[in-house]
Amino acid sequence: MAIPKIVLFYRFTPLADPEAIRLWQHTLAASNNLTGRILLSEHGINATVGGDIADVKRYVRGTRAYTAFKDADIKWSDGTGAAAFPRLSVKVRPEIVTFGAPQELKVDADGVVGGGVHLSPNKLHELVEQRGDDVVFFDGRNAYEAAIGRFRNAVVPEVATTRDFVDELDSGRYDHLKSKPVVTYCTGGVRCEVLSALMRNRGFEEVYQLDGGIVRYGETFGDEGLWDGSLYVFDNRMNIDFTANAVTIGRCSLCDVPTSRFRNHPDVNGRELTLVCESCVPDA
Repeated sequence: MAIPKIVLFYRFTPLADPEAIRLWQHTLAASNNLTGRILLSEHGINATVGGDIADVKRYVRGTRAYTAFKDADIKWSDGTGAAAFPRLSVKVRPEIVTFGAPQELKVDADGVVGGGVHLSPNKLHELVEQRGDDVVFFDGRNAYEAAIGRFRNAVVPEVATTRDFVDELDSGRYDHLKSKPVVTYCTGGVRCEVLSALMRNRGFEEVYQLDGGIVRYGETFGDEGLWDGSLYVFDNRMNIDFTANAVTIGRCSLCDVPTSRFRNHPDVNGRELTLVCESCVPDA
């Protein structure tokens, strides 16, 4: 019986020949019937792929056989079969997370140079217990992702794409946070690797990043911690809940009832994701 799984991982490490790694990764993923997206740059790899569990395991073993990727933190979740991703895409880009600032990012064999201090979910709770309301949660995702789930009382920048963060940080809107303990967080951790370094470059004094992102936090605490709502994901599931006790904090943009459901609306053929309930915009 086929068991669909999705894996999410990244690894910041210098790659002298990203194109060669691209060809290898494409062959490895395609030969195991996986679909999804793999991005490579001189800074490392960022991947989300899915398929049958046996195929995914073979892909993970093959990827970890490459010394630079052997310590990659692989996050597993239940998939939805062949429909999870439309196809396999493996590309080389200037950045594996598109902040539009590749010249600012420095990496070595240990990862990003000058980024925030990594905090496990448990260490995050220890920090909050010690520092209380001084701790600022800073959402490193697009604003629409935070509309259905976020850490309690988090700062959510009004950004539509990751590229918007540099201008947002340079605007001075968050200068009052520069002396506070700031915890950046995102889906799996990759965006905060870069965001925390950008913040430190701009004078934020005490910057942390949630190790493993929201995914790892949800695995640890479910809905019994500091997280409220659902997690937006970039495949056909659109969002996931950590437990059956997840609260619904999103609101339908048309009738204002609670929902975590995104759809392309008003143009079903377009790319504009809108938070809408099933009563307002039923599936065909």
